[in-house]
Amino acid sequence: MALPKEFHDIAGRVRNWGRWGADDEIGTLNLITDEVVRRAAAEIRTGRRVPLALPLREDGVQTGLIPGRINPLHTMVQINQEIFGPGTVACSDDAVTMGLQAATHWDALTHVSHSGTLYNGRPASTVTAHGGAEFSGIGTARHVVSRGVLLDVARARGVDRLPGGHAVTPEDLAAAEELAGTRVRAGDVVLVRTGQIQLYLAGDKHGYGFPSPGLSVRTPEWFHARDVAAVANDTLTFEIFPPEIEDLWLPVHALDLVEMGMLQGQNWNLEELSTACGETGRYAFLLSAMPEPFVGGTGTPVAPVAVL
Repeated sequence: MALPKEFHDIAGRVRNWGRWGADDEIGTLNLITDEVVRRAAAEIRTGRRVPLALPLREDGVQTGLIPGRINPLHTMVQINQEIFGPGTVACSDDAVTMGLQAATHWDALTHVSHSGTLYNGRPASTVTAHGGAEFSGIGTARHVVSRGVLLDVARARGVDRLPGGHAVTPEDLAAAEELAGTRVRAGDVVLVRTGQIQLYLAGDKHGYGFPSPGLSVRTPEWFHARDVAAVANDTLTFEIFPPEIEDLWLPVHALDLVEMGMLQGQNWNLEELSTACGETGRYAFLLSAMPEPFVGGTGTPVAPVAVL
């Protein structure tokens, strides 16, 4: 089924292809300049650090819905082994097998394609079985440190958790921005809280994944207008699931990653951050969310930390 005219109209309005040159591979991360980071550091008031990642564990968020996206399988490969001979220092080592998008993660710009195309007009065929992503793999996103802004949509709407069928709209983002008392600006990383992750934290993995609130197909234009560098939220699918437009699957992924060249993240635990921001009345902070530099990867686990 071809993508509808509505999708292509939005795509034309948010497309950043060529904006930073024909060879660009990092998209909106170009907006995180030295000056943006310097100003972000000025947001630190107390030094309080709030971790935003889920634990990497075998009974994690994945349920088998997405083929091959497995929760971490942790294996000990040596235990107290005296590898240099009896009586020497003993070592323990371990290994892990997991889907790079299994838990708290960033999607690389190559995570999705549409119409045979990736960000900046490159062919989708440049993602291969042996090499992964030839261009715009997650290893090209070498640093993600900027001002973070929590848009607590659930709190702005007066609820603890948005209902499963709620599509987060630009109007919701504006209301959360007003609650935050700060304007989202160029180079910011926006964190959108729905409260959905509470279901996973309470042990309901299937309820966490479906049905899920998430970003509406209308939100990419809001992020594009503000020159946002990246967006993450506290859901499995990032966008509303099932989709708001019948049979139009993952349109927000395609608009964000392919058209805008904007990193997006999922499964971020924003509950402690919501409490901290509510207590202080401050919703902006320094955010460190460095991707693991997997060469050719189409995503990466990340352990983000907000510094208030």
